[in-house]
Amino acid sequence: MLSRRTRIALAVLVVASLTFVILDLRGGEGPLSSARSAVSAVTGLLQRGAATVFSPVTSAGDWWSTWRNQAGQIAELRAENRELERAVRESASDRARADALDELLRVATAGRYRVLPAEVIAVGPAQDYAWTVTIDAGSLDGIEREMTVINGQGLVGRVLKVNQTTSTVVLLVDASAAVGGRVATTEEIGIVAGTGRQDSLDFQLLDPLAELVIGDSLVTFGSRGGRPYAPGIPIGEVVDITGTAGQLTRVATVRPFVDVSQLSIVGVVVRPPREDPRDSVLPPREEQQGQDEQQGQDEQAGDEANDDDANDDANDDANNEDANDDANNEEANVDDGASTEANTP
Repeated sequence: MLSRRTRIALAVLVVASLTFVILDLRGGEGPLSSARSAVSAVTGLLQRGAATVFSPVTSAGDWWSTWRNQAGQIAELRAENRELERAVRESASDRARADALDELLRVATAGRYRVLPAEVIAVGPAQDYAWTVTIDAGSLDGIEREMTVINGQGLVGRVLKVNQTTSTVVLLVDASAAVGGRVATTEEIGIVAGTGRQDSLDFQLLDPLAELVIGDSLVTFGSRGGRPYAPGIPIGEVVDITGTAGQLTRVATVRPFVDVSQLSIVGVVVRPPREDPRDSVLPPREEQQGQDEQQGQDEQAGDEANDDDANDDANDDANNEDANDDANNEEANVDDGASTEANTP
């Protein structure tokens, strides 16, 4: 049990504490205001110092969380960017495939060929041939050996080997390939042979005296039954001629219409046309297009001139009618005046 002196000291301390608390709660300038200000200043300095010292440690968690969020956002953006790039590539590829199919259908419609579309899935030599491709159509699709293969530009080659789901096509540019060709302008025939180069063919006329000029287009002469080559398919354009008329070694260099390095969609001719389409499958030449455009412009100008002449004639007729009306009015006025004078006594 506490002694009397201890109890008195505790009571004095409690009363003093209560007094100080009451005075502090009342605010204003009291006996503790200076001490409180000093303590607050010292405490503020200590807090700022501690914040400066420990801020890297305390902000490490926030920095780590922010970095993880940013890294996640960057990863998501990169994934979205890759997806968009893939979609753009697929869209461009789809457009190219659609354009190739449209061109193939144009050729098939112009030449009345019944074709089976297919896609080139592999490129490489096969057997004794250096220039061959593999397409994704075979015997299950109705493909047979020695069928003609075309695309939207012209002759590609012929079917060499057929499996159930794929077929091997030997290209026209192969050194062992040959096809009968016909000059579109003169109807002269000859032999078109591959050279082993993708941009060059050789053409030799059967008649060494026949006329041949640079710029002539060649089409297939056609095989019996349309195999291996259907008639009327564009082959290429003459770009050079060696030798003169009458020489047996007269050979023309032909640039093929088909670029075999960019084959994608092709068509296998499963049924040739009943009649030779002749030159109807050939694309219009630039000169002919220019002449057609000029002719269209001339016809339009002639129509406008005729319209102007018609308008001028109509205006002249209207002016003549107005002049006749004026003359008639004047004559009527004169007659009226003469009648009035005659009736006046």
